[in-house]
Amino acid sequence: MATAKTSKPKSYRVRESSRAKHVSIKISHLGEVEVVVPSGFDHRQIPDILRKREDWIAKTTQRIVAERQSISVAGHEPGEQLPNSLGLHSLPEKWQILYETTPNNHVTVTTLPQSRLSLRGATDRPHLCHRALKQWLKRKAEVHLTAWLRQTSQEVGLPFEQATVRGQKTLWASCSAKTNISLNYKLLFLPPHLVRYVFIHELCHTVHLNHSRKFWALVAEKEPNYKRFDTELNKAWIYIPEWIERSGEDAR
Repeated sequence: MATAKTSKPKSYRVRESSRAKHVSIKISHLGEVEVVVPSGFDHRQIPDILRKREDWIAKTTQRIVAERQSISVAGHEPGEQLPNSLGLHSLPEKWQILYETTPNNHVTVTTLPQSRLSLRGATDRPHLCHRALKQWLKRKAEVHLTAWLRQTSQEVGLPFEQATVRGQKTLWASCSAKTNISLNYKLLFLPPHLVRYVFIHELCHTVHLNHSRKFWALVAEKEPNYKRFDTELNKAWIYIPEWIERSGEDAR
């Protein structure tokens, strides 16, 4: 069946990158279009670039939608629903979630024995529950992921300056020129071997802030299976509950 032609995407985000040498188009696992441009690039050229790539964008978006419909991960509720559990594969931990509606305008999260989370307050407002859970995940990541990163740093002999945790839309992690590493709390949902690979990838950026041959040679030295892990990472979005990606603002 022929693919229907579409005009350029109705919405897209633009991200300037000091590492980018040319314009690239990325499509997230939710079908969101991101245009990555070198610093100082003339944004007026972007619509024309998108028009030239419209067939590829349409086909890729349709493929991603089909993949998402065909893959079901246990415990992943649609974006507007409230999750009954959180499966943190990286730790590994499985948390059951309990909800109690009380006359409040906010939602609080309390950790209970036997790996349970209690959400109390305006639990009839899903976006507030989602926000509270994301903040809990961010705090969880600040404790576990940053300590794990430091341990990995010592193991591979690649030091870094500081580690922070955010909720990036398109990146698992990033490293700055000052060797500060920013981690995505969504790494909590990935298998341990992929999390460790992300750590090694970013730690190698403390030496080579690019994706040159020297960079990949260093990655191969620290993680011989990097090619297999890198391929796995491209599909790792299947581990992320849909409500996290589709619900409102992210934890910062």
